Amino acid sequence: MTERLSSVIIGTGSHIPERRVLNSEFLESQFYENYGKPYCPSTNGKIVEKFSGITDIIERRYVPDDLQASDIAAAAGAAALESADIDRETLDYVIVAHNFGDVRAENRRSDFVPSLAARVKQKLEIESPKCLAYDLPFGCPGWLQGMIQADYFLRSGDARRALVIGTETLSRVADPHDRDSMLYSDGAGAAILEARSSAEPVGILAHAARSDTLAHAELMWMGKSYSPDSDDTLFLKMNGRKLYEYAVTTVPGVVAESLDKAGFKLDDVDKVLVHQANAKMNDAILKRLFKQSGIERIPDGLMPMTVSYLGNSSVATLPTLLDLILRGDMEGQRLDSGDLVVFAAVGAGMNINSVVYAWP
Repeated sequence: MTERLSSVIIGTGSHIPERRVLNSEFLESQFYENYGKPYCPSTNGKIVEKFSGITDIIERRYVPDDLQASDIAAAAGAAALESADIDRETLDYVIVAHNFGDVRAENRRSDFVPSLAARVKQKLEIESPKCLAYDLPFGCPGWLQGMIQADYFLRSGDARRALVIGTETLSRVADPHDRDSMLYSDGAGAAILEARSSAEPVGILAHAARSDTLAHAELMWMGKSYSPDSDDTLFLKMNGRKLYEYAVTTVPGVVAESLDKAGFKLDDVDKVLVHQANAKMNDAILKRLFKQSGIERIPDGLMPMTVSYLGNSSVATLPTLLDLILRGDMEGQRLDSGDLVVFAAVGAGMNINSVVYAWP
């Protein structure tokens, strides 16, 4: 068989903040409707209970005041380099996916200058000017889109290795008076891709993506706090119901497209790793995917989940999930040689992507 260049994951890393924020910490919050009408604090118990029932989230992680997104990105990158056991000077790319830049605890304006990738490269003490560092804002699917871009670079033959990081501190852009703030979490995850010649289909086999901006670009936005006493500070807002409907109806088709490109069917897949946004939404996506494929039974353990205890850390959820599995930190979950893995993500209101990966 003819050998071809393939993009293979050779190392992973993550940074999970130590501070655990339980749902009980929201019982004293003052929540408001989006038009300023306050919820009665006595209803917070029901709000939190309903939220947990829908999302499965019972806790999430927040960074301490002295850390920002670039700090935890560098920590995840360093862990990935240690895992890969390579010289960091051999990296050709450092791609950092995020959405809000560095947001300080004392000044919650997004800071993008210099780019987070430049800061991470500096923090990792990578000297080589041939190692290109750039940011990728693509919503929650940003890390996976970075892996797709890196795959193109590596298969072209112009690059050999790329470090792709997803990092976010959503706790800094969440409106404490918005019930949706309970979704958000902080964290960072990373993976290193390497170009390898192989006669067998290994590594990234195919990918698919779409951006539905015409109808869905305004499902997420930055707006003032729901509190009537708010200033001009902007917080992350979303139309959760519309986002849910968009994800459930659209993600299965993108996954099916990526599998078709790779020449596989759903019943060939050993693991489905989906962006950890909402447990009920992910379950609905998987059920619809199997229904559309004409398969009645979903195998046990097919879709591992971390959202219940790590919350939604946007671009960090997928690489963190992958790292936890590979490090043996998820009971009953592992990846073996020959396994076929599907990665999928949805976010920013209108972006979806999927990658089919054959474990070497």
